[in-house]
Amino acid sequence: MIVVLENKFQIDLSKPIDISIPLTNTDENPIAWYIEKPVIEPVVFDDWIGKVSEGKSSTNFNNIFFNPHGHGTHTECLGHITNDFYSINQSLKQFFFTAKLITVEPEKIEGDFVITKKQISKALNSSNFSKTEAIIIRTLPNQKDKKSRKYSNTNPPYLSEEAAVFIRESEIQHLLIDLPSVDREHDEGKLVAHKAFWNVKDTHNLNEDARFEATITEMIYVPDEIEDGNYLLNIQIVSFENDASPSKPILYALETFDK
Repeated sequence: MIVVLENKFQIDLSKPIDISIPLTNTDENPIAWYIEKPVIEPVVFDDWIGKVSEGKSSTNFNNIFFNPHGHGTHTECLGHITNDFYSINQSLKQFFFTAKLITVEPEKIEGDFVITKKQISKALNSSNFSKTEAIIIRTLPNQKDKKSRKYSNTNPPYLSEEAAVFIRESEIQHLLIDLPSVDREHDEGKLVAHKAFWNVKDTHNLNEDARFEATITEMIYVPDEIEDGNYLLNIQIVSFENDASPSKPILYALETFDK
């Protein structure tokens, strides 16, 4: 199926570009935040096992135990950091967005690797869209082991508070990144980038201009062959009433055409 965007781009929906990391119960699954790998196993009742290959069941019938924040690609709403409960299923009501993919190499600042406002500003400067609704950040080096990396206690790169403020002030609603968090791993609970992006000043008493519809998607993977530039983005989530859900962000390439 071919669709038209802004009366100047055509999109082939039969050619999706999946930038999510699948969730598995193997050692290949990425892990963050000091937890173990996911568990996917058949239900067992006495001598009955919910697994066809075991000869005890006509169906495969698995339980799955995982954490959306620590076990792969996930999309979260501001309920991730607030005292009151807010659900990603209630926050994310639209699923297609204009998006810009950028690649940055975090700068070494006081021993950490940080994505700065200057880098984001420079990368966003050129866009054919009247408005970019989402930003997708691919970091360098872009090794394939991002798909299976064990991030706990490694101090991964993160987004500076100023960069997060700039993204918010650029009216970008959806931030996607190939790191386990937009914030520093050990930051004493400050979460300055999360708060800056969602415009949350007090997590116990939200200000009226907090960004309830904005989302952050972490732990994506964008292969090198996918070029920087403008895309149509589809964010797919599970209908969990939770602050976050495992997600499947999909990009669609844009082709200009003559009317």
